[in-house]
Amino acid sequence: MNPAGAAGRVSVVMPVYNAAATVEASMRSVLAQTHADVELVVVDDGSRDDSWERVRRIADGDARVVALRQPNGGVAAARNTGIEAASGEYIAFLDSDDRWAPAKLETQLEWMRRQDARVAYAAYERIDEDGRRLSLVQPPAAVDYRDMLKSNRIGNLTGIYHRSLGDARFRRIGHEDYVFWLEMVRRAGRAVCAPSAEPLAHYLVRAGSLSADKRRAAGWQWRIYREVEGLGLLSSGWYFAHYTLNALRKRR
Repeated sequence: MNPAGAAGRVSVVMPVYNAAATVEASMRSVLAQTHADVELVVVDDGSRDDSWERVRRIADGDARVVALRQPNGGVAAARNTGIEAASGEYIAFLDSDDRWAPAKLETQLEWMRRQDARVAYAAYERIDEDGRRLSLVQPPAAVDYRDMLKSNRIGNLTGIYHRSLGDARFRRIGHEDYVFWLEMVRRAGRAVCAPSAEPLAHYLVRAGSLSADKRRAAGWQWRIYREVEGLGLLSSGWYFAHYTLNALRKRR
């Protein structure tokens, strides 16, 4: 059997921390997928608002939701808890303030089947807190490990992998999403972008978010090259130059 076949359960891991204003819309965007065999694993990471009550309210009405709660340990720990609890053949991720288009999973699974791929991603739009589009992120048709070293081409809210690759763990480090997908693409050999007329996901950009701190992000990137991937000084400098150029292009 082709391990990247279109049929199969997708476990969607959603970490939650003080997300009462957005978590219900994010959850419903998963439960409204046209690919019906979905398991939504929601991990409340010690929220201090009423996020857990909102999660439980939806979970009580939909058996596809697995609602878990743990002391605050950060987003990496919450995602790892979700992966461990997941029962699906595929794993995908969505944060509790982002949303998916209804055909997101169906589109990706079909493209993975056609391309015989075990990792896929998609285009997504960045929106502000008023719902206005800031930019469209349109990644390349396919990437390999070296491409990923030049730039993170996989928005975490669009990534999906087949569990025949094994489950990696999220590390508590800046750019933990990037480190995770670097590893999954290295294992798979390549990843493919599912084509679609419209973006398949919507990423919320909050004012003052950590991801908006470009200087800090650059420091994280350099550390990943040197300490996580073990690249030499010259190789790190070469890939860092590509990273900088690609970061500028993404925001045009």
